[in-house]
Amino acid sequence: MNNTITTIAFDADDTLWINEPYFQETEKEFCALLKDYLPQHAVSKELFTTEMQNLPLYGYGVKGFMLCMIETINRVSNGKASLELVNKTIELGHELLQKTIELLDGVSHTLESLHGKYRLVIATKGDLLDQERKLKKSGLQSYFHHIEIMSDKKVSDYEKLLKHLDCKPENFLMLGNSIQSDILPVLEMGGTAAHIPYHVTWTHEQHHQPLKHENFFELKRIDEILGLLGC
Repeated sequence: MNNTITTIAFDADDTLWINEPYFQETEKEFCALLKDYLPQHAVSKELFTTEMQNLPLYGYGVKGFMLCMIETINRVSNGKASLELVNKTIELGHELLQKTIELLDGVSHTLESLHGKYRLVIATKGDLLDQERKLKKSGLQSYFHHIEIMSDKKVSDYEKLLKHLDCKPENFLMLGNSIQSDILPVLEMGGTAAHIPYHVTWTHEQHHQPLKHENFFELKRIDEILGLLGC
């Protein structure tokens, strides 16, 4: 890895702490609520379709997910579902918004080792209030110079972030679990990116093509970045 890195950005969900398994658990419970209308796999497919249609309107996060579940209920039931079913779905969303924060292995040690040597940043998608809640409960907030809750993670979004940080692409390193969001845009703009796979990935974020790039690194655990940086 090049020795010009000065700023290191971290994705949050499923990079610093557990997230997607909670969404999948909630989706499973939601699908079970609609078992009288469609089989679970069919409800899941309908929900994903709703999410993709509404992504430009709602963005990422639990609140948009809740609205998509309610809209899916209406469509799947042809408008005949009871208010009780809607209320149960809202309860599922509220439970999701109050999940405990469980840090992934190696996160605390990695941030402790890098803090003071690099400018550390969080660059993550999601709902603003929910991500702020998770960061506060994680106990990691003091490690970071800047927190960026992004509406999307395209090249233009990263360029905006780097402009705010007064950081050149060649001095920027991004770590995350999504090839689609955390890796490809950063490489495209000339930065360095390290992928830390997580065993569960949202369908929309999955990327199946092999990736080779001089500024791309594949890690098994987040603390492996310390060796690459010589820390």
